[in-house]
Amino acid sequence: MEIILTDLSPKMRRGIGILLILAALGLAAMLVLSALRDHVVFFYGPSDIRAKAGHSQIVRLGGLVVEDSIQKDPDGIRFQVTDQITSIEVRYSGILPDLFREGQGVITEGRLDGDVFRADNVLAKHDETYMPAEVADLLKEQGVWKGQE
Repeated sequence: MEIILTDLSPKMRRGIGILLILAALGLAAMLVLSALRDHVVFFYGPSDIRAKAGHSQIVRLGGLVVEDSIQKDPDGIRFQVTDQITSIEVRYSGILPDLFREGQGVITEGRLDGDVFRADNVLAKHDETYMPAEVADLLKEQGVWKGQE
């Protein structure tokens, strides 16, 4: 039995049209979400990065730069990032931001390689009162936030 659209009532044609539009929108949303899945970057602190981040996954690590931890190597720079509970070594081979220094909030983006975080990008605060929201939230959760509300 062959159904011809012209033989259907206007109400049935409208219903089929709506179903086709919804199916097309669902397919488009699925394609967009699957494309974005590979570009989503998660944020972690030093206390939970080892448990939650995969070794090949690009993630952001945030916290405070540990005092007296910045060391220059032939391959770049090493420093420790802490959330006042745990610290993790970060290695970076690019140019650090001008305002990067010990004791300040920082976000690094890269991959976890064993017990070392290999950063591809380092972001530092841009003035004396700003701290990245993710770092501030993490420090507030840990009870060591010293900034203004």
